[in-house]
Amino acid sequence: MTSKEIRQSFIDFFKKYDHKFVPSSSVVPFDDPTLLFTNAGMNQFKNIFLGIEKRDYTRAANTQKCIRVSGKHNDLEEVGKDTYHHTFFEMLGNWSFGDYYKKEAIAWAWELLTDVWKLPKDKLYATVFREDDEAYELWKQVTDIDPSHISRFDEKDNFWEMGEVGPCGPCSEIHIDLGPDACDKKHVEGHVCAVNGGCARYIELWNLVFIQYNRENDGSLIELPSKHVDTGMGFERIVAVMQNVGSNYDTDLFTPILAKISELSGKAYHDGNEGMAHRVIADHVRALTFAIADGALPSNEGRGYVLRRILRRAARYARTLELHEPVIYKLVPTIVEIMGDAFPEIKEKHQYISMVIKSEEESFGHTLDRGIDLFEKLVAEYKAKGVNQISGEDAFRLYDTYGFPMDLTRLMAEEKNMTIDEAGFEREMELQRERARKAGKWDYGLDVNWDEWTKVSDGKDSEFVGYDALESDATIRLFKKEMEHVYLVLDKTPFYAESGGQVGDVGEIQGDGFVLSVENTVKQGEKIVHIAKGDFPNSVKNPTVRARVKRDQRMSTARNHTATHLLQAALRQVLGSHVHQSGSLVTPFRLRFDLTHFERISPHHRRPPRGLHHTDALSPSPLRPH
Repeated sequence: MTSKEIRQSFIDFFKKYDHKFVPSSSVVPFDDPTLLFTNAGMNQFKNIFLGIEKRDYTRAANTQKCIRVSGKHNDLEEVGKDTYHHTFFEMLGNWSFGDYYKKEAIAWAWELLTDVWKLPKDKLYATVFREDDEAYELWKQVTDIDPSHISRFDEKDNFWEMGEVGPCGPCSEIHIDLGPDACDKKHVEGHVCAVNGGCARYIELWNLVFIQYNRENDGSLIELPSKHVDTGMGFERIVAVMQNVGSNYDTDLFTPILAKISELSGKAYHDGNEGMAHRVIADHVRALTFAIADGALPSNEGRGYVLRRILRRAARYARTLELHEPVIYKLVPTIVEIMGDAFPEIKEKHQYISMVIKSEEESFGHTLDRGIDLFEKLVAEYKAKGVNQISGEDAFRLYDTYGFPMDLTRLMAEEKNMTIDEAGFEREMELQRERARKAGKWDYGLDVNWDEWTKVSDGKDSEFVGYDALESDATIRLFKKEMEHVYLVLDKTPFYAESGGQVGDVGEIQGDGFVLSVENTVKQGEKIVHIAKGDFPNSVKNPTVRARVKRDQRMSTARNHTATHLLQAALRQVLGSHVHQSGSLVTPFRLRFDLTHFERISPHHRRPPRGLHHTDALSPSPLRPH
């Protein structure tokens, strides 16, 4: 069977048992702050498991796009070294939301594997959580598995959790014995091949998770209102088994990509270490393709930084194939050909995906070559001195000057049988963070130890009334005099405090015998602090004041704030719907708009190619590019 046929066979099998096919959710979970990337098929059903959402179906099946490169599920460093770890993979899954439970899940899994796909029963093994007597007995009751092939394991292997918090429960895994020749630990003294034994002979095919708990922030387990089933089968692994090949990379999911890499490089793909570069590039371009299609972009933080690391790791391996020009982007059409029918979003956005990858390759290519040259010189100097550890200072220089992620430097050092002073690297990183904090700090010398401020009156403070009025009576709650400035906290204020890139209001505060000129308004925690100059008494007898915002500057700031939204709408029309605001500065006199885009913006930019622009919330806009 082809990979397309296997995928469809899985979906059709569960449709037969009244499961609704639910399309894969985005691999970029913008609505879930606990995840950088979707890492399992159950992510989109999380609220159902928590009992806070209901849908019009209780059984579902799909194939979910997943990326595992960070946090608890981090496979990045293993990719390429073996034949079964991937950054991007598909997860075939079926779910029960308070409907069927362990009995049906086990029986149907066995039916699909042995009756439909005809896998040899004597090669299949089941594991259960050590305390799950119910699942242990069900394997013997509802299947004809060899009872000696059922084993119990601890939490590490048979208790599944999506993350540090969230739905979880005991699980039952199905493994297959690929035979003694598949073992990759034969050289390890004392190694014994076994299920969960750490070698490639016995590999996990399917994980049947029985969700009955929610893991709280304090680590405790709370029973869920209903019991659910969440299963996940690694698509790449089952395709390798079904196609009777020794590696995921020998399946029709990868062979066309590997062939294209060989064509571009002039170097044939081989199993073993000599094929590692091919495998890394083939794997990483899949992750990049799907992540970019779903809205992520390479950047210096968050999921964007993870993508940048993936791309730079692939570019580094491309150099070992003597590919010095951008080449990774040329593999996107091959991926579309293999997977575009199942995931039409990559077909629709293939031009955009290629442009993003090419731009990132071009921007990194020159510094990569210079960085590799510097690294080679450093290694030669260290070796000449008989030293096998790269200093933290040198590792940091590669990072700071040449944009090398630490894992890339670590990889290159490993290839030279060297280590890195990682503690020294972290010290250099902290020094840089401190320099950045000092350089970016605009400080009035404000001391926010409120115990040292002078209290004038009791009651709530810092109520903002500036949306309705630019002038109001107020009462002083706290003040502090320091150098030439005086800082005031009022019970209420029309002054907008600096926030979200918009500067604070200026104006004046008039009291009994004094007038202060307000230079800025900032927030310190929940308090709004007015930073002012003027003659202010050391003790306040009458706390009542009149606070006035300077109208013309507030109006100019408001207009520039509105302009940022209009600018974003225009940018999305001209550059594409991937554009998002990543920062801004709004003052009465100017505005700065930071945005996400994959290349330098030219004055002659035109609308994106047909199929790349998508209607957004502000379209159609009266603005038109000139």
